[in-house]
Amino acid sequence: MKGLLYKNEYAISDKIKIVIPKVRDLIKDEASYYSNITLITATPYDMMVQLDDIGIDFTKIDDFELFCAIFNQLAESDTSLIFGDLNLTNFIPARINGSDEIILYDEINDITIDKTIYSQICEVLRLIHGYKRVNKRPANEEAKKFMIERARIKQKRERRKSKIKTTTQLEDLIISLVNTAEFPYNYQSVLDLTIYQFNSSLYQIIDKVRFDNLMIGCYAGTIDTDKLSKDELSWIK
Repeated sequence: MKGLLYKNEYAISDKIKIVIPKVRDLIKDEASYYSNITLITATPYDMMVQLDDIGIDFTKIDDFELFCAIFNQLAESDTSLIFGDLNLTNFIPARINGSDEIILYDEINDITIDKTIYSQICEVLRLIHGYKRVNKRPANEEAKKFMIERARIKQKRERRKSKIKTTTQLEDLIISLVNTAEFPYNYQSVLDLTIYQFNSSLYQIIDKVRFDNLMIGCYAGTIDTDKLSKDELSWIK
Protein backbone atom coordinates (compact mmCIF):
# COMPACT_ATOMS: atom_id res chain seq x y z
CA MET A 1 0.00 0.00 0.00
CA LYS A 2 1.69 3.23 -1.17
CA GLY A 3 0.95 6.88 -1.80
CA LEU A 4 -0.99 7.85 1.33
CA LEU A 5 1.26 10.69 2.45
CA TYR A 6 -0.52 13.45 0.54
CA LYS A 7 -3.95 11.86 0.19
CA ASN A 8 -7.16 12.85 1.96
CA GLU A 9 -8.86 9.61 0.92
CA TYR A 10 -8.01 6.21 -0.52
CA ALA A 11 -10.24 4.32 -2.97
CA ILE A 12 -10.89 0.68 -2.09
CA SER A 13 -13.20 0.33 -5.09
CA ASP A 14 -15.17 2.66 -7.34
CA LYS A 15 -17.86 2.92 -4.63
CA ILE A 16 -15.95 2.51 -1.36
CA LYS A 17 -13.29 4.88 -0.11
CA ILE A 18 -11.40 5.40 3.12
CA VAL A 19 -11.20 8.97 4.37
CA ILE A 20 -7.86 10.14 5.78
CA PRO A 21 -9.03 12.93 8.12
CA LYS A 22 -7.01 15.78 9.51
CA VAL A 23 -6.05 15.90 13.16
CA ARG A 24 -8.40 18.85 13.72
CA ASP A 25 -11.35 16.74 12.54
CA LEU A 26 -10.57 13.93 14.96
CA ILE A 27 -10.13 16.20 17.96
CA LYS A 28 -13.84 17.05 17.74
CA ASP A 29 -14.99 13.47 18.38
CA GLU A 30 -11.94 11.33 18.95
CA ALA A 31 -13.64 8.72 21.14
CA SER A 32 -16.28 7.84 18.54
CA TYR A 33 -13.76 7.75 15.68
CA TYR A 34 -11.29 5.42 17.35
CA SER A 35 -14.07 3.26 18.74
CA ASN A 36 -15.29 2.68 15.18
CA ILE A 37 -11.76 2.07 13.88
CA THR A 38 -11.39 -0.58 16.60
CA LEU A 39 -14.69 -2.21 15.65
CA ILE A 40 -13.68 -2.41 11.99
CA THR A 41 -10.14 -3.72 12.42
CA ALA A 42 -10.68 -5.92 15.48
CA THR A 43 -9.76 -9.58 15.28
CA PRO A 44 -11.54 -12.22 17.37
CA TYR A 45 -8.44 -12.18 19.60
CA ASP A 46 -8.96 -8.46 20.26
CA MET A 47 -12.60 -9.09 21.20
CA MET A 48 -12.15 -12.34 23.12
CA VAL A 49 -13.72 -10.97 26.31
CA GLN A 50 -16.79 -9.52 24.58
CA LEU A 51 -17.25 -12.72 22.60
CA ASP A 52 -16.87 -14.87 25.72
CA ASP A 53 -19.54 -12.78 27.45
CA ILE A 54 -22.07 -13.77 24.78
CA GLY A 55 -20.97 -17.38 24.61
CA ILE A 56 -18.88 -17.29 21.43
CA ASP A 57 -15.48 -19.00 21.24
CA PHE A 58 -13.07 -16.46 19.74
CA THR A 59 -11.04 -19.26 18.18
CA LYS A 60 -14.02 -20.49 16.16
CA ILE A 61 -14.72 -17.39 14.03
CA ASP A 62 -12.66 -15.32 11.60
CA ASP A 63 -12.20 -11.58 11.24
CA PHE A 64 -14.92 -11.08 8.64
CA GLU A 65 -17.47 -13.12 10.59
CA LEU A 66 -16.78 -10.90 13.60
CA PHE A 67 -17.13 -7.78 11.45
CA CYS A 68 -20.51 -8.96 10.16
CA ALA A 69 -21.65 -9.74 13.71
CA ILE A 70 -20.93 -6.21 14.97
CA PHE A 71 -21.79 -4.43 11.71
CA ASN A 72 -25.15 -3.13 12.94
CA GLN A 73 -23.44 -1.40 15.85
CA LEU A 74 -21.06 0.25 13.41
CA ALA A 75 -23.87 1.24 11.03
CA GLU A 76 -25.65 3.12 13.81
CA SER A 77 -22.60 5.35 14.31
CA ASP A 78 -21.37 8.34 12.33
CA THR A 79 -18.66 6.87 10.10
CA SER A 80 -18.27 9.88 7.80
CA LEU A 81 -14.64 10.36 8.89
CA ILE A 82 -13.93 6.77 7.86
CA PHE A 83 -16.16 5.99 4.87
CA GLY A 84 -17.25 9.47 3.75
CA ASP A 85 -20.81 9.47 2.43
CA LEU A 86 -21.13 5.67 2.31
CA ASN A 87 -24.41 4.80 4.06
CA LEU A 88 -23.79 1.64 6.07
CA THR A 89 -27.45 1.32 7.04
CA ASN A 90 -28.19 0.22 3.46
CA PHE A 91 -26.14 -2.96 3.86
CA ILE A 92 -27.71 -6.26 4.82
CA PRO A 93 -26.22 -9.76 5.13
CA ALA A 94 -26.62 -11.89 2.01
CA ARG A 95 -25.33 -15.18 0.64
CA ILE A 96 -23.47 -15.61 -2.63
CA ASN A 97 -25.56 -17.72 -5.03
CA GLY A 98 -27.13 -19.68 -2.21
CA SER A 99 -23.75 -20.74 -0.79
CA ASP A 100 -22.66 -20.53 2.84
CA GLU A 101 -20.44 -17.52 2.11
CA ILE A 102 -21.83 -14.35 3.69
CA ILE A 103 -21.38 -10.85 2.27
CA LEU A 104 -22.76 -7.43 3.16
CA TYR A 105 -24.77 -6.03 0.27
CA ASP A 106 -26.26 -2.60 -0.47
CA GLU A 107 -28.92 -3.39 -3.05
CA ILE A 108 -29.86 0.26 -3.55
CA ASN A 109 -26.41 1.23 -4.77
CA ASP A 110 -25.16 -2.24 -5.79
CA ILE A 111 -22.22 -2.23 -3.37
CA THR A 112 -20.71 -5.39 -1.91
CA ILE A 113 -18.44 -5.81 1.08
CA ASP A 114 -16.98 -9.30 1.02
CA LYS A 115 -13.94 -10.81 2.71
CA THR A 116 -11.56 -9.37 0.12
CA ILE A 117 -12.97 -5.85 0.31
CA TYR A 118 -13.07 -6.02 4.10
CA SER A 119 -9.44 -7.17 4.19
CA GLN A 120 -8.41 -4.20 2.01
CA ILE A 121 -10.33 -1.80 4.26
CA CYS A 122 -8.51 -3.14 7.31
CA GLU A 123 -5.15 -3.01 5.56
CA VAL A 124 -5.56 0.68 4.77
CA LEU A 125 -6.89 1.62 8.22
CA ARG A 126 -4.08 -0.26 9.97
CA LEU A 127 -1.51 1.44 7.76
CA ILE A 128 -2.99 4.89 8.46
CA HIS A 129 -2.88 4.33 12.21
CA GLY A 130 0.19 2.14 12.52
CA TYR A 131 -1.82 -0.78 13.88
CA LYS A 132 -0.59 -4.36 13.72
CA ARG A 133 -2.97 -7.28 13.26
CA VAL A 134 -2.84 -9.49 16.33
CA ASN A 135 -4.32 -12.99 16.16
CA LYS A 136 -2.69 -15.17 18.81
CA ARG A 137 -4.04 -18.67 19.28
CA PRO A 138 -4.08 -20.55 22.59
CA ALA A 139 -2.40 -23.94 22.70
CA ASN A 140 -5.25 -25.55 24.63
CA GLU A 141 -8.42 -24.85 26.62
CA GLU A 142 -6.55 -23.92 29.79
CA ALA A 143 -4.42 -21.44 27.87
CA LYS A 144 -7.55 -19.99 26.29
CA LYS A 145 -9.23 -19.45 29.66
CA PHE A 146 -6.05 -17.81 30.97
CA MET A 147 -5.85 -15.47 27.94
CA ILE A 148 -9.49 -14.41 28.35
CA GLU A 149 -9.15 -13.79 32.09
CA ARG A 150 -5.96 -11.82 31.64
CA ALA A 151 -7.59 -9.71 28.91
CA ARG A 152 -10.62 -9.12 31.16
CA ILE A 153 -8.41 -7.84 34.00
CA LYS A 154 -6.53 -5.58 31.58
CA GLN A 155 -9.76 -4.07 30.25
CA LYS A 156 -11.02 -3.33 33.76
CA ARG A 157 -7.71 -1.66 34.62
CA GLU A 158 -7.83 0.48 31.47
CA ARG A 159 -11.43 1.53 32.19
CA ARG A 160 -10.41 2.70 35.66
CA LYS A 161 -7.52 4.70 34.22
CA SER A 162 -9.75 6.33 31.60
CA LYS A 163 -12.07 7.68 34.30
CA ILE A 164 -9.32 9.79 35.88
CA LYS A 165 -7.59 11.00 32.70
CA THR A 166 -8.08 14.64 31.74
CA THR A 167 -6.68 14.30 28.21
CA THR A 168 -7.45 11.95 25.34
CA GLN A 169 -4.95 9.59 23.76
CA LEU A 170 -4.57 11.82 20.70
CA GLU A 171 -4.08 14.89 22.89
CA ASP A 172 -1.39 13.03 24.83
CA LEU A 173 0.44 12.27 21.58
CA ILE A 174 0.13 15.87 20.39
CA ILE A 175 1.54 17.19 23.68
CA SER A 176 4.43 14.72 23.52
CA LEU A 177 5.33 15.48 19.91
CA VAL A 178 4.99 19.26 20.14
CA ASN A 179 7.49 19.16 23.02
CA THR A 180 9.92 17.00 21.07
CA ALA A 181 12.83 18.67 19.26
CA GLU A 182 12.37 16.54 16.13
CA PHE A 183 8.75 17.64 15.61
CA PRO A 184 8.50 21.02 13.77
CA TYR A 185 4.80 21.70 14.47
CA ASN A 186 3.06 23.59 17.27
CA TYR A 187 -0.36 23.08 18.85
CA GLN A 188 -2.07 24.91 15.99
CA SER A 189 -0.12 23.81 12.91
CA VAL A 190 -0.30 20.13 13.92
CA LEU A 191 -4.06 20.27 13.41
CA ASP A 192 -3.60 20.60 9.64
CA LEU A 193 -1.73 17.29 9.32
CA THR A 194 -3.70 14.28 8.18
CA ILE A 195 -3.81 11.53 10.78
CA TYR A 196 -1.58 9.43 8.50
CA GLN A 197 1.03 12.21 8.35
CA PHE A 198 0.78 12.63 12.11
CA ASN A 199 1.17 8.93 12.88
CA SER A 200 3.98 8.53 10.33
CA SER A 201 5.84 11.40 12.00
CA LEU A 202 5.27 9.86 15.42
CA TYR A 203 6.70 6.46 14.49
CA GLN A 204 9.59 8.00 12.54
CA ILE A 205 10.57 10.13 15.54
CA ILE A 206 10.38 7.07 17.80
CA ASP A 207 12.73 5.25 15.40
CA LYS A 208 15.05 8.27 15.23
CA VAL A 209 15.30 8.61 19.01
CA ARG A 210 15.88 4.86 19.34
CA PHE A 211 18.60 5.05 16.65
CA ASP A 212 20.33 7.98 18.38
CA ASN A 213 20.39 6.10 21.69
CA LEU A 214 21.69 3.01 19.90
CA MET A 215 24.52 5.02 18.34
CA ILE A 216 25.46 6.47 21.71
CA GLY A 217 25.85 2.91 22.95
CA CYS A 218 27.95 2.02 19.90
CA TYR A 219 30.26 5.00 20.37
CA ALA A 220 30.59 4.20 24.06
CA GLY A 221 31.55 0.63 23.21
CA THR A 222 28.66 -0.94 25.13
CA ILE A 223 26.96 -2.21 21.94
CA ASP A 224 28.64 -4.44 19.36
CA THR A 225 27.83 -3.01 15.91
CA ASP A 226 28.64 -6.38 14.30
CA LYS A 227 25.54 -7.79 15.97
CA LEU A 228 23.23 -5.11 14.58
CA SER A 229 21.15 -5.62 11.44
CA LYS A 230 21.32 -3.29 8.46
CA ASP A 231 17.92 -1.82 9.40
CA GLU A 232 19.13 -0.99 12.89
CA LEU A 233 22.04 1.00 11.46
CA SER A 234 19.71 3.52 9.80
CA TRP A 235 16.89 5.68 11.15
CA ILE A 236 15.34 6.16 7.71
CA LYS A 237 12.44 3.77 7.17
